Amino acid sequence: MRYELYYWPGIPGRGEFVRLALEDAGADYVDIGKLPEKNGGGAGAVSEFLHGGEMGQPHFAPPVLKAGDIVVSHVANILQFLGPRLGLVRDDEASRHWANGLQLTLTDFVAEIHDAHHPIGSSLYYEDQREEAQRRAETFVQERLPKFLYYFERVLAANAGNEAYLVGEAHSYVDLSLFQVVTGLRYAFPRAMGRLEPEVPEVTALVDRVSQRPRVAAYLTSDRRLDFNESGIFRHYPELDT
Repeated sequence: MRYELYYWPGIPGRGEFVRLALEDAGADYVDIGKLPEKNGGGAGAVSEFLHGGEMGQPHFAPPVLKAGDIVVSHVANILQFLGPRLGLVRDDEASRHWANGLQLTLTDFVAEIHDAHHPIGSSLYYEDQREEAQRRAETFVQERLPKFLYYFERVLAANAGNEAYLVGEAHSYVDLSLFQVVTGLRYAFPRAMGRLEPEVPEVTALVDRVSQRPRVAAYLTSDRRLDFNESGIFRHYPELDT
């Protein structure tokens, strides 16, 4: 099956969690937002699809995945759908629910990371909420960032007999998502992560292992991989990295 991914061009954003799963599995997919407009792609095509397009199903926000006649929105929902199909989670009920719960925890984490630099509103520029962002980021770095990282460290330590995968005995889409979050945090909060990573060695080891997976490694050095930037979820403002 050829999958169609709908996400805004130019930023990794939440679409990157889906891209990593598709790339790691070697799936056949087309990234609609990255296609030229003359080939039916670009931001306009994404926007049209979100508003319903030919499917008649409006969506609140990307990413959205189209698989034949099936359309799935939201990162955790998409990965729960793709996981068994791509061999990125065991196809038993317990594994699927555990993986989805971990992915939803990462969804909460990502929302807090975003709100560290945009605590008032996404429609406002960072400069319009700089003072509030500094207060929010201080609490995030001191309290929430370690709380989330320590949690995933405990999950990995509890599963250490299985080469420290997050879900069962094998690599899963949740490992890929944690990789994306940690690499994004290294970009956004390098000082804070430099202090914290020695305290979460299992998390750091997992990130290293994911980066060395052949298809992931090839993807990371390709032009398909978008760089982190100050238009996405993970943004580096030095004054917030306390």
